Amino acid sequence: MTIDRIDEIEAIKNLDLPTTEDFRRIVLEDRPLIDMRASVEFKKGAFPNTVNLPLMNNRERHLIGIRYKEEGNASAVALGKELVSPLKPKRVKAWIDFLKTNPDAYLYCFRGGQRSQISQAWIEESGLSTPRLKGGYKAFRQFLMQESELISSQAETLIIGGYTGSGKTLLIHKLKNSIDLEGLANHRGSSFGGFTTPQPSQIDFENRLAYELIKHKSQKHKQLIIEDESRNIGQINIPKPIFDNFQKGQLIILETPISERVDITFDEYVTEALKTYRAEYGSYGTDQWFADANQGLERIKKRLGLENYLKISRVFAQAFSIQKASGELNQHKEWIEILLQKYYDPMYDYQIKKSQIPILFRGSTEEILERYG
Repeated sequence: MTIDRIDEIEAIKNLDLPTTEDFRRIVLEDRPLIDMRASVEFKKGAFPNTVNLPLMNNRERHLIGIRYKEEGNASAVALGKELVSPLKPKRVKAWIDFLKTNPDAYLYCFRGGQRSQISQAWIEESGLSTPRLKGGYKAFRQFLMQESELISSQAETLIIGGYTGSGKTLLIHKLKNSIDLEGLANHRGSSFGGFTTPQPSQIDFENRLAYELIKHKSQKHKQLIIEDESRNIGQINIPKPIFDNFQKGQLIILETPISERVDITFDEYVTEALKTYRAEYGSYGTDQWFADANQGLERIKKRLGLENYLKISRVFAQAFSIQKASGELNQHKEWIEILLQKYYDPMYDYQIKKSQIPILFRGSTEEILERYG
């Protein structure tokens, strides 16, 4: 079958997946997907469990696009045949290799048009049959966005709030009826709690969130529990309709003694952060962590006030000197306690005062788990 014989694909149209229930099943089954779009399209956003094995690379797609604008569809198809057909064996092999280890995979292109049709037909020639998403990326993405808005509007949302270091994220992970928004965004909501790895694209985050909401609904939980977040999570934002739906929920305040909060924050900002930095930067990891933490401190200098900023900077530098000399980390707890009490706590008190979200319950981790777990 050649690239311009699209009519022959009609024989395998029964492998198309056109319904919302098909889309829902892809999510609930964590179905692997093959994205036939060029890598430049894939990087802007794709679905979970997806591999990019394009029919056309970026250059080929660009040239065909120019031809389409200048000379129309027939000429563009002819150029596509000229560019892609010689590479057919190599590209089909990549698809077949993936399908041999992922026989339940589906494929898609942008609109479910010629690229996925051609790819599906070439795979069929090799003796395998693979469904494609009718309507492609665009249709599946639209389904995910519509489901996200609908599910978030129907859910009884409970929002876990509390001071920094209270263990909100730890609690979220213990609750089976929760979604970790910061985890999906690959970001921790502080100047010191970020990841060394980049955040996903905005579209990737939205798709991941949609998957989680659909799975949550399928498990028929009474409530949806999330952590108290602003709309922006680092460089990512929660889509406004979904965020507005979340804000209609009720607040649960996690209350944790200051000593435990210092330990939890120390574990995140120091112990785990150092492991991450050393894995990322090797022998330079410790110094890079110190440099980045100082930059984080510099970013909040104005809000801290000069006196608090200078005190925390001095204590942090002293703790780092002890760490470098002996490997001892516990001295870092001193600056962490100052940071919590002088910066994070007053800021959270102000936010709670002006919040319109009603407070439903206050309690410890154990009390919240007993009541809402």
